[in-house]
Amino acid sequence: MQTTRFPDKNSWSTLLQRPVMDTSTLEKKVNDILQEVRSNGDNAIRKFAAEFDKVTLTDLQVPATAFEEAAAALDPSLKAAIQQAAKNITTFHRAQQEQSKVIETMPGVQCWRKSVAIQKVGLYIPGGSAPLFSTILMLGIPAMIAGCKEIVLCTPSLHPAILYTAQLIGIEKVFTIGGVQAIGAMAYGTESVPQVYKIFGPGNQYVTCAKQLVNKSGVAIDMPAGPSEVAVLADDSCVPAFVAADLLSQAEHGPDSQVVLVTTSEEVLTNVTRALDQQLAALPRKGIATAALENSKMILVKDMDTAIDMLNAYAPEHLILACEDAAALAEKVTDAGSVFMGNYTPESAGDYASGTNHTLPTNGYARAYSGVSLDSFVKKITFQQISPEGLRNIGATIEAMAAAEGLDAHKNAVTVRLTQLDYTGSLITE
Repeated sequence: MQTTRFPDKNSWSTLLQRPVMDTSTLEKKVNDILQEVRSNGDNAIRKFAAEFDKVTLTDLQVPATAFEEAAAALDPSLKAAIQQAAKNITTFHRAQQEQSKVIETMPGVQCWRKSVAIQKVGLYIPGGSAPLFSTILMLGIPAMIAGCKEIVLCTPSLHPAILYTAQLIGIEKVFTIGGVQAIGAMAYGTESVPQVYKIFGPGNQYVTCAKQLVNKSGVAIDMPAGPSEVAVLADDSCVPAFVAADLLSQAEHGPDSQVVLVTTSEEVLTNVTRALDQQLAALPRKGIATAALENSKMILVKDMDTAIDMLNAYAPEHLILACEDAAALAEKVTDAGSVFMGNYTPESAGDYASGTNHTLPTNGYARAYSGVSLDSFVKKITFQQISPEGLRNIGATIEAMAAAEGLDAHKNAVTVRLTQLDYTGSLITE
């Protein structure tokens, strides 16, 4: 990790820059794949599975027998862990449900808002070097609570934990499709894969690019996303071994991940560096983590106010406050995906089982985006109802504003009703 001491504020944007990938040819490659899937459906999916994944696909949908075999093969202790995580995630997300409340803005004028589930959603679960079955919980559970009628899951991995988790939460339509072609299949629909209205889930740079391209053509996506990242703010009350473990837990995601340590203590820098070296040596994914650490920073600052200002400027996906006054510092955080407070709150708790969602904005998008929640799977539709009395009360206001904007038909939509009211004393019914 690169170490910087007392950087000038003018240098923060350069210092905190994320790893930059060359995407000059990426978009064309991805778009070509998407268009072939759009045109040729299942045949294109099979072609790209053979070309990129070196597999021959016959039936794209996972059969029911595969779920039963996965449940039988999975270690009982892992099944119990998945069940506990599912319970916690369900509890947290179910509490996000809102009841409609009618607001009378003036006598006779009633307005309200109602949450309505997005009817068709697609979930993408990468294969790669790790079977991310935890992401099925994070996306599938709020989709179920929201009441989405059709949930489609695409994944190149048939790991038993993925199939067991999908079955546990009630997802039945699972397809063995990965990469760009999976995004295309859900965005446009094929002979086998239903078209969806919104796509969720992480992925590599190709998948991320595919999601952004289908978004341009009218398919909603959860959020812009990039490589995973964590920032840790630590003072002398931290446990250096804990901080090192948290940094490595993100560094092992991929070589393009980034981790940042900000501290007011030279001693913390020294002790965390020592702990990092010790833990990295024993890490099975040492090569991946080592590459990520080359993109990563340790920064010494003069005081906590400076540290908080710097971290808000960085807007990390995950922010750990390994500090004595973590609760007070948390009140000053304005830009972060998810905050972990105190020495005994590892970021991996949020990744798996505490209950919060681990699908979070990266690459500084936490300045304007929230992580996935129940709200991500619903639309908020507004309703209004105006009585004859209400129209008399609000009518002149509407007429005056419409006339001032030169929209006479808007004004007339009120005037004809008020005229009828004056003539009959009540609204006409036919």
